[in-house]
Amino acid sequence: MFNLLEPSSIPLWGDKRFHTWNYEMREQMNTKVFKVMLDAGFTCPNRDGSIAKGGCTFCSARGSGDFAGSRRDDLITQFNKVRDRQHLKWPNAKYIGYFQAYTNTYAPVEELREYFEVILQQPGVIGLSIATRPDCLPDDVVEYLAELNKRTYLWVEMGLQTIHDSTSELINRAHDTACYLEAVEKLRKHDIRICTHIIHGLPQETHEMMLETVSAVAKMDVQGIKIHLLHLMRKTPMVKQYEAGLLRFMEQDEYIKLIVDSLEILPPEMIVHRLTGDAPRDLLIGPMWSLKKWEVLNGIDKELIARNSWQGKYWRQR
Repeated sequence: MFNLLEPSSIPLWGDKRFHTWNYEMREQMNTKVFKVMLDAGFTCPNRDGSIAKGGCTFCSARGSGDFAGSRRDDLITQFNKVRDRQHLKWPNAKYIGYFQAYTNTYAPVEELREYFEVILQQPGVIGLSIATRPDCLPDDVVEYLAELNKRTYLWVEMGLQTIHDSTSELINRAHDTACYLEAVEKLRKHDIRICTHIIHGLPQETHEMMLETVSAVAKMDVQGIKIHLLHLMRKTPMVKQYEAGLLRFMEQDEYIKLIVDSLEILPPEMIVHRLTGDAPRDLLIGPMWSLKKWEVLNGIDKELIARNSWQGKYWRQR
């Protein structure tokens, strides 16, 4: 790919200065790969009262699955609606079933097996990506995930959001950083790939606090990262925090610079699954510029070039 020992070389992953998910899929699968977002009808332990109520304050009524399939449809129907559309343009594409909405290991293993196996049987599916919480990985579930990992391309996506436990309490995560680290250790014993989700722009967090979270993730044994921009949606508990003055929307230029600061301290081998967040226009309170996804991504590319920088430029120095 590139020579990290050659100071004059600029690392490139395809035409990007950071290690993109699309680049990794092309390298690994040699074809276009789509994630198909699915809603299997789960809930979360901090919604149903088993550990807390109300859910994370930023989370919508659809459990961060606002662009997933409709739970009114069965999983095969949800999958086929996406595959049929993409197949018209990319007939040779492959697919990863992305169990996105709510906590997708929060059920008995027998139930999980039923959901996951039916998607693995669909034509063109090469793997699964399973979104969950670090406190929803009991031993029998981890054993099943280890079994899956031996026969398919598997990612477990876990929400950390921040390493600052005071922020976690403020947003009602109902777990701490120590819980997350324990979950990473359990999964990595079985070589299961982990993608860590974090959010930039959480209430009362400073620029330095956000970079501390990135720096901590850079040192973890995780293989991927998703960085989300905090966006405020209607009918979420965070609206009250916003009205109380606990939340400030980031400016677009501020966010772009923060993302490049983040990329610079990530190890070059860590796969960047995404660098911004999405919200339905009709639910979004702000920041409204977050709807301009490609403008933000292009701004990140331009900032990297302007700095003569790349992912990992300073990661050993942090």
